[in-house]
Amino acid sequence: MSRPVLHGILETIGNTPLVELGNMFSGFNSRVFAKMERFNPGGSVKDRSALGMLRSGIREGRLIPGHSVVVESSSGNLAIGIAQICKYFGIDFVCVVDAKTTEQNLALLSAYGARVEVVKTPDPVTGEFLAARLARVRELVSSLPGAYWPNQYANPLNPRAHRETMREIAEALDGRVDYLFSPVSTFGTLRGCANYIADQAMTTTVVAVDAVGSAIFGQPHRPRLIPGHGASVTPALFDPTAADEVVHVTDLDCVVACRRMVNHEGILIGGSSGAAVAALQKFGERIPDGSHVVLLFPDGGDRYLSTIYSDHWVGERFGEVSHLWKGDFADPGGTRLPAAATSA
Repeated sequence: MSRPVLHGILETIGNTPLVELGNMFSGFNSRVFAKMERFNPGGSVKDRSALGMLRSGIREGRLIPGHSVVVESSSGNLAIGIAQICKYFGIDFVCVVDAKTTEQNLALLSAYGARVEVVKTPDPVTGEFLAARLARVRELVSSLPGAYWPNQYANPLNPRAHRETMREIAEALDGRVDYLFSPVSTFGTLRGCANYIADQAMTTTVVAVDAVGSAIFGQPHRPRLIPGHGASVTPALFDPTAADEVVHVTDLDCVVACRRMVNHEGILIGGSSGAAVAALQKFGERIPDGSHVVLLFPDGGDRYLSTIYSDHWVGERFGEVSHLWKGDFADPGGTRLPAAATSA
């Protein structure tokens, strides 16, 4: 059956594929699925948030094509989603990023015509870039005529967009979703999925996947290497009741899981997607046989070629660790699975 003609690239946002991971978890006595958000046109789950926030601003007359300018802080993925949508509607975009933003993301933003401001000095109190980025956003919003700040960190339209993400998962599995592993950063994706689960009275156990050193769930913050996973401050969208369980994973856990995914499934995933895989490894012994487990994969690995998939980058930060992703990868709680990697 032929597919209908879509009216513009923005209609391709959403309805991303759900893929069963049959090779990597072949010894696991449950079925594991990945929600592949890299298939959104901007390459990540953040396309959903970007479209929801900007379309609302246009409908309400607060964002006027040809007159307004969008200003937002992002580690990369949301920026690219916004840049694409702004280009489509003819809206200027100023994006505040930081020194951890990859060259690939900067090149994509340039291709979309976004004006990029790079914050090079972290916040003096936290040692992180987020607070410094937000301070610069506030300066720009106060000085630029027609400035519109979607504010992904506090905008309720962010989680609302991800109700659709969960609806797609539930419909694909006929409502049978026993465990959902969701990486967290702004908390929009997890909260939106959790809201849908609650409204539909689903029995899904929601597992938040956070970074070691992230402040979201009250850990002492420390520097992290993987952009877009965890946060140096608790986001305004944070709801402690949204997650049933929390698993913290290290930067090295993410790297190893990403490399294993390529080896066993031929799928190039991003850092936070690797975090979801690593979290299942840590949590797997608690999952009953015969469960349906869904991992949210926020983006693909093509934006991490100079970091996670660079032997030089990995070696400089973790030493010789290639043995951790070579060899068998069995069930998350099984005897053939190496212990989770731990970074210093």
